Amino acid sequence: MSQKLKVLVAGTGFAGEGHVDAFRAAGAEVVGIVGRTKSVVDEVAGKLAIGYAGTDWSEALTTCQPDIVSIATPGGAHYEPIKQAIACGCHVFCDKPMTHSGETAVDLCDLAQRKGVKTAYAASFRYAPSVLHAKQLVAAGAIGEPLEVECISHFNLERDIPFGWSHRAESGGGRLNNNFTHSLSIVTSVVGEKILSVSGEVRDDLGKAPIVEGVHNFMTRRNFIPKDLSDPSLKWGESNVEWSYTVLAQLESEHAARPVSVLFKHGGLNPRFNEDHIVFYGSRGAIYIKGHYGSGQLYVWGQDKAWNAVSLPQEIVDAVPDVAGETEQCWHYLVQEFVKDINGETVPPYPTFKEGSQYQQLIDIIRKNGSWTDVSDLA
Repeated sequence: MSQKLKVLVAGTGFAGEGHVDAFRAAGAEVVGIVGRTKSVVDEVAGKLAIGYAGTDWSEALTTCQPDIVSIATPGGAHYEPIKQAIACGCHVFCDKPMTHSGETAVDLCDLAQRKGVKTAYAASFRYAPSVLHAKQLVAAGAIGEPLEVECISHFNLERDIPFGWSHRAESGGGRLNNNFTHSLSIVTSVVGEKILSVSGEVRDDLGKAPIVEGVHNFMTRRNFIPKDLSDPSLKWGESNVEWSYTVLAQLESEHAARPVSVLFKHGGLNPRFNEDHIVFYGSRGAIYIKGHYGSGQLYVWGQDKAWNAVSLPQEIVDAVPDVAGETEQCWHYLVQEFVKDINGETVPPYPTFKEGSQYQQLIDIIRKNGSWTDVSDLA
């Protein structure tokens, strides 16, 4: 193209800065950034050398005339800005969760399809190097037919992190929105994208969190934990989201004759004893990846009946963006694919608002805790 694609970013925190870097690396021009607080957005724009900084999204769309908008705010603040951007004909790159509900996510998906704009949904840890490797191995038949997958993670999050969007469903909080979305994207990328059935249970293990002023960046919120939690003047906010979940799913796979069973088990506040992991079990072997998002070493159980560490193929090493941080690597990878697609290049399928809206509908279903059978009266 003779002219760079212009990008407008919503969000001034860790994700906003990460999206800026990713789009610049993909050859796009970041023309503006929008945030809630003028002093913060001015500071971030200055640090990142972005020409336009504002607090009014509608005004920014009119002034910057972007080709792409990049949404890097909490999920509860996604619906209206995306709706306005689609109406302006902008392509949309949106971090997870897509919105705060299945209904609003489906609405945005429909609007984007009718307008003919491209969308990308950044449940992007499917691009972690070992996950890409696992996908390649499963497709090559290394474990035979995939039968079962387990995703186990325990985050041991501090219970007294200041109250904010992560504590409220209407703001896009909860572990399903911010952990399950990545795990589901990883598994579907390896096994198959079609989700056949789901069952789940969620639990709020937290209850409340201290209200503290001045928290602007999600990644630095731990620095604001009050030193005296018994202070009678301290105010508290009520959580209304899950901090732990157990989900069972069945996926259709082109590599298997029968549906593949999947277990997603996450404890946001629980300590881990052994490492978090993802395992793909098959009829002739298994693949084990260290790390809750598959960012660690990959092992294969094969005919020798032993777990063997397997090195990344060179083509995967070469394809992974050379940037620090696994989150940033995955953003860069997806942004590259998205920009290439917009520019008319042929790229493999990547997650879009179709997947994002499906995930939000699944989260609504799981949160109902409607899968229990009362057996208290059994003889």
